[in-house]
Amino acid sequence: MIGLFQENGPCRIDANGNVINNPYAWNNASNMIFIDQPAQVGFSYSTPTPGYIPDASSGEIVVLNNTSCPSENITQGTCGTYSTPEMKPNSTASAAPAFWATLQGFMGAFPQYSRKTFHFSTESYGGHYGPVFSEYIEGQNAKNIPGAHTISLETVLIGNGWYNPLIQYQAYYNFTVFPGNTYDYSPYNSTTTELLYNNLYGAGNCVDQLIECANTGSNVLCSAGDNYCAQNVESVYDVVLNRDEYDIRELQPDPFPPTFYVAYLNTAIVQSGIGAYVNYTEFSAAVGAAFNTTGDDGREDGTVENVGKLLEQGITVMMYYGDADYNCNWLGGQAVSLEVSQPHFDKAGYINITTSDGVVHGQVKQSGAFSFVRIYESGHEVPFYQPLVSLEIFERAIAGRDIATGHADIHNGYITLGPAESTYREGNSTVQFSVVNATATYNVTTGEPNPPSKKGHYVKRQPNQAHFGKVLKPAKL
Repeated sequence: MIGLFQENGPCRIDANGNVINNPYAWNNASNMIFIDQPAQVGFSYSTPTPGYIPDASSGEIVVLNNTSCPSENITQGTCGTYSTPEMKPNSTASAAPAFWATLQGFMGAFPQYSRKTFHFSTESYGGHYGPVFSEYIEGQNAKNIPGAHTISLETVLIGNGWYNPLIQYQAYYNFTVFPGNTYDYSPYNSTTTELLYNNLYGAGNCVDQLIECANTGSNVLCSAGDNYCAQNVESVYDVVLNRDEYDIRELQPDPFPPTFYVAYLNTAIVQSGIGAYVNYTEFSAAVGAAFNTTGDDGREDGTVENVGKLLEQGITVMMYYGDADYNCNWLGGQAVSLEVSQPHFDKAGYINITTSDGVVHGQVKQSGAFSFVRIYESGHEVPFYQPLVSLEIFERAIAGRDIATGHADIHNGYITLGPAESTYREGNSTVQFSVVNATATYNVTTGEPNPPSKKGHYVKRQPNQAHFGKVLKPAKL
């Protein structure tokens, strides 16, 4: 639902609960199906039960066992029907079968909407979900299961993905200290820098724990290692800066992308109209806790290897990153892309992406069907911040064309020739040093909040899968 209402769906919801058009919706180019998963995330559920959420920050659901909802929660509007908090699935791998079964069920129940060819788009924790789920689907296809529908994957697109924790936890240092971000914003003093470095590389600290997790596969060690890294490496940013992990340009609370859609989805008329069984929540504390028991967030477990396997099977893979995102930042993503076994990718260079508006919104490095894209002036949810280029690179990827122009065939030894590094720097003109008003709207042209109108209201803006992560740190979508 995050993807549907904040990013690439046909509609957005404004501050007044009105439905407004998104002219850059991806359904301009393809039929779309949005899936909240694993079960208990978003509108998905296992067993519906009456309950309430006493603390919005934790999102933990308290089940009502023949008791009344506390009056304060009735006032806060958190009393309702939710999924019974259960502890499975507890890993990316264990979530894959249900995802495949969901597609099977959809294709069987709605043959009029079913298509033989599929393109799989995901984001953030999708750096785990995308490669693992897609390879699972390919494995199921190969079994020729009687009665099962063949899901012919052609494209996998992953925005600001979290693939390899050993690489990407270190990238928090790269993004904030050296070589730093491209917004000329150096956030830490020498004391904080030394603390962060020691928490990463000191004996027995983050890197050592992640290596031990990879070597042993122990749930206990992987969970402990990921928790340590989250609290002592990633969260240094939050404690010191109070900036949005998903957009380094904004202080907390950040109004972008707006969450007005959550209240809209929890209105009686909408829930009745769509046949919802449970109240909508942006994230599931139960799912986060379950995944934390296996340390799934701190495991690589074949995510990068599976990207290579998908490419070997003729599937197009595009990794794209908004470069203002700290949480799953582009420097870490770029390092991961170099670990993918795509022939000649190490020889490819960065070139500008050409779009219909004549503005350079980013660069791409591509070899054959594999591309790594950096998008300028964009936070974590790229289709919100840069909707036009997002739609156009989506169209190019699913059509099997080059990402830079959309004109070249990528299956005949195509490779981008340019500098080995993407060096463009935005500077800090769009970095905000005061909290932006909660009713502000985002200007996709300037990359900044729109100015207030004369009446003191903000000018109306022109125009994932739910939050997933442990409570111990900001959730990757």
